[in-house]
Amino acid sequence: MNGTLLGLPPLVTADGAALVAEIEAYMATLPAPARIPVPFVSPRGSTVQAWNAGYPLPQPTRLDRLTRRPARPAPVSAADHLRLTSRYIGAFGWLQGAMWDSAGRVCLLGAQAAVLVHGYGTPATVTTARVQVMEVLHSTGRPVNSPDEYNDRPTTRQADIHRLLDRAATRAQSLGL
Repeated sequence: MNGTLLGLPPLVTADGAALVAEIEAYMATLPAPARIPVPFVSPRGSTVQAWNAGYPLPQPTRLDRLTRRPARPAPVSAADHLRLTSRYIGAFGWLQGAMWDSAGRVCLLGAQAAVLVHGYGTPATVTTARVQVMEVLHSTGRPVNSPDEYNDRPTTRQADIHRLLDRAATRAQSLGL
């Protein structure tokens, strides 16, 4: 039975335009959905960042320039030192059995020395960081005499070193070091 026989407008037209118009009118009355901010992802990829990105470069003072001495080290916490050490290994490569090689790869101790030489922290910062690494090694059931011994084990992989540094940095940060 068609609606036109009873004097009512037809429910559905042949092309459905009236139904679509009615749905669009209803949708226009609804509140706009909340936009979820998404980070911009470049279709061209990302740029390589320096291993020390986000940390201030050591800047010589006027007195440093007059006396021709190197800039004072940038103050970093033990946790930041450990994060920078992990970044340094990630940027230049990891090595076992030596502190560094001609290709620029470094072991755990070599990376800590490189971070220190680049002007981040003091020898006391490095000592505190190494104590945190030893604490993590012992608390996870890896009794060794030094982090370097763990670095040079044949079963240790680069991912193990990064995981160790991350745990030690988290521990140092939780202790305020």
